[in-house]
Amino acid sequence: MTMSQAEARIAILAPMRSELRPLVRLLSLKATGSGDGSLLWCTFGPAEIVATTTGIGTLAASSKAEMVLDASPIDYLIVVGIAGGSGPSVEIGDLVVPEIVIDLSTRTEYKPSILGSTEAKGKLVTSDEVPIDLAEVARLERQGVIAVDMETAAIAAVCERRRCPWSAFRAISDRADDGSTDAAVFGLAGPDGEANLPAVIRFVLTNPKRIPQLARLARGSSLAVNVAASAAIGALREMYSP
Repeated sequence: MTMSQAEARIAILAPMRSELRPLVRLLSLKATGSGDGSLLWCTFGPAEIVATTTGIGTLAASSKAEMVLDASPIDYLIVVGIAGGSGPSVEIGDLVVPEIVIDLSTRTEYKPSILGSTEAKGKLVTSDEVPIDLAEVARLERQGVIAVDMETAAIAAVCERRRCPWSAFRAISDRADDGSTDAAVFGLAGPDGEANLPAVIRFVLTNPKRIPQLARLARGSSLAVNVAASAAIGALREMYSP
């Protein structure tokens, strides 16, 4: 099957390679051969899927969304990855399919399309300032925000400007509302989300009491990436059963 023959063309964007890996495994994604080694591809029943990472943050996410939509006609775009949880309604590993996505810097709200039968609920807020001040997290929680990430609203803005339907499947990897994931921890990852090993070693040597915290974060992230990927594929299967 070629792109011109596909019934639908689906793009999947994951911020980090760790978030893309379950999709690569479950969908048997392969390199497209287009010259852009970051783009992966597979057939999925009558549909075709192209997938890639965006990098962390709104600017990187916006740029990669534009690139993917420029590369070929896309009928639907899905954001897949992890998020920080807020409030008592979500726990580590819980799936978040938001009703509303909010850009914290502009307060612009975006409404995802519905894909499959998973019920959308709650609000997700996107901010480059992560971790967000706890007082701000509490205020957002009172407004119905249950999760925080760094990319979805930026991708939504690109999709809505270009009239491409989109959905988001995130899963809770850690808490945004308890101060456990601070700036020092976020500094242990590079722009692509991969661990900065020298920084991790320095952190562990100077903060040995925080090793259990890093282990919990690793377990939460591993659980969340698999939950989000499986949910997205399940929704696609409802629409385009292979």
